[in-house]
Amino acid sequence: MSDRINVSEIFGENVFDDAAMQARLPKKIYQKLHQVIEEGIELDIETADVIAHEMKEWAIEKGATHFTHWFQPLTGVTAEKHDSFITAPMANGKVLMSFSGKELIKGEPDASSFPSGGLRATFEARGYTAWDCTSPAFVRQDAGGATLCIPTAFCSYTGEALDQKTPLLRSMEAINEQSIRLLRVLGNTTSKKVTPSVGPEQEYFIVDREKYLKRKDLVFTGRTLFGAMPPKGQEMDDHYFGAIRERIAAYMKDVDVELWKLGVTAKTEHNEAAPAQHELAPIYAQCNVAVDHNQLVMETLKKVAGRHGLQCLLHEKPFAGVNGSGKHNNWSLITDDGINLLSPGSKPHENIQFLLVLTCVLKAVDKHAGLLRASAADVGNDHRLGANEAPPAIISVYLGEQLEDILAQFITTGTATHSIKRERLSTGVKTLPDFRKDAADRNRTSPFAFTGNKFEFRMVGSKDSVAQSNVVLNTIVAEAFADACDVLEKAEDVEIAALDLISEYAREHQRIIFNGNGYSEEWIEEALRRGLPNYECMVDAIGAYIAPESVAAFERFHVFSRSELESRVEIEYEIYAKTINIEAKAMIDIATKQIIPAVIRYATVLAESYNAVKMACPSAPVNVQAELLAETSQLLADTKAALKKLQQVTEIAAKMERGEAQAHYYKDEVSAAMQNLRTPVDKLEMIVDKSMWPMPSYGDLIFEV
Repeated sequence: MSDRINVSEIFGENVFDDAAMQARLPKKIYQKLHQVIEEGIELDIETADVIAHEMKEWAIEKGATHFTHWFQPLTGVTAEKHDSFITAPMANGKVLMSFSGKELIKGEPDASSFPSGGLRATFEARGYTAWDCTSPAFVRQDAGGATLCIPTAFCSYTGEALDQKTPLLRSMEAINEQSIRLLRVLGNTTSKKVTPSVGPEQEYFIVDREKYLKRKDLVFTGRTLFGAMPPKGQEMDDHYFGAIRERIAAYMKDVDVELWKLGVTAKTEHNEAAPAQHELAPIYAQCNVAVDHNQLVMETLKKVAGRHGLQCLLHEKPFAGVNGSGKHNNWSLITDDGINLLSPGSKPHENIQFLLVLTCVLKAVDKHAGLLRASAADVGNDHRLGANEAPPAIISVYLGEQLEDILAQFITTGTATHSIKRERLSTGVKTLPDFRKDAADRNRTSPFAFTGNKFEFRMVGSKDSVAQSNVVLNTIVAEAFADACDVLEKAEDVEIAALDLISEYAREHQRIIFNGNGYSEEWIEEALRRGLPNYECMVDAIGAYIAPESVAAFERFHVFSRSELESRVEIEYEIYAKTINIEAKAMIDIATKQIIPAVIRYATVLAESYNAVKMACPSAPVNVQAELLAETSQLLADTKAALKKLQQVTEIAAKMERGEAQAHYYKDEVSAAMQNLRTPVDKLEMIVDKSMWPMPSYGDLIFEV
């Protein structure tokens, strides 16, 4: 039986996309839906009824028996409640299968059971899910059968956003409106809509599931809380872009097929830098669709792994000492007629529109650096950011020498007269073609890098939704565009005024530009001198959401209200505290029930060996056993003392009132106590007989897949 795959035949087969709607919906209904999508008008119930009926018939043909509103609450994962299409029994003993426009448009999950940051009390349960008709419905097929999944937003009974999708859609409206303003004042009369285009590159680890299940820390927290480095890590750089092992290749193939059926353009896949680490990247899509697709990517990576006896780890730092995983968020702005506002063109020094957009982005990132950092704040990301493997925690912008030179000309003279030309690169081999170099190199240490015709925000954590980062990007750039339009719309000569703004923004925000090594200690000192914020920890970054300039920007464009921002800050502090608490309790459990008993058994064997030799031959030297026994006993005592301290501070933290103070206590006291417990345990792992150690080692996990 052939296992050949015709991608063009299967791609999007489980998506109720534009082609499916055009084929199944009456022409007038199809046109009305497009009007709703393009103009943002309300969908009437009569039109919704027709769409719902055809969507149901299509889904049933795919084997679907249930439908669900698929939404993204502030839990870090998606949520769904399944309802069958069964409506009522009929007189002939059969059942009526139906799906109404009302059921399509609106659902009612329990809002009090999801994080709300005080917006909803436990007794105030009503919440609503609303169909996001700009992101197509899809049928998901798994062991539970086939389910029609309808992407939705989620809000409370009183209208506050309780999810990732609602503020994202609001921010997309804001950037669209202000981008069109900017294009109009610069003379563009044809573009009607501007959409953020996003491509998230997903990194992940794959380990053997049987070994994973023997590691309680991985099961409970997603990362290893104990673990000594193996003799070989990633020093030889032989895993990065290396040949993909067959077991992983088979897994990747199944992931691709699942995603292609769901319309996800899975394109690039390769081994990443760390052993057992990999990456999957799609083609760019409209912002909210890209966010939905990335959630599907993460769910599919985890689901398919189980079929292959594997486990997908999405934690940012599952193994200490080897590279962690991130998610590069590639962001650009595209008009409905195909113009990329971040495309420099062949003569960028003459491209006023591009240079104004570019300097507006610089202004936005400089003004809201703390907010952008907060958008990537995550407990797991604290182990990764600034660890000489990921961007530092300091926000800076990499532009490359060509654009930096152009802006330097504007700062000096108020205009630019030339661009650094692209050179031809000679390979020195006659049989290889020469080719043109790009105008700028890449900088892997930059958290926010311009890469040809887009910006790459490299700080997002691997398991996080990219929604929040794009909410921030869309909003702060919309604000910068609006400020520029306020000036240009009053100008007598728009071109001169635009050139003045480019010069002004370049001069006032040049401190955010850094093309050097973001990993160096010198950069940390230089950033401090420049006045750039350095939030090394999630707890320190969270407050940026309610900084006056953040609240002003979000409220100006109706993306978040102050109460919604305050609720999210409360949720973030609570998530941090709960995560560290779970990790601390897992360490206590593992140390108490597994590690200490194993070490005692090993020490007992050592003592018995020592005593046996002494009894058999009192004059025989037993220095090795004595030294090992003494070292083991001392480390065991250190472990017990550190365990007791961790138990004490964890109990204190758990009794504190939830909020910022508790989160800081978990960071300052509990996390420190966790590290103090890990240190002697990792040393013991290097001493205790492997057959007695109670869990698979790092070497077992990352090299034996």
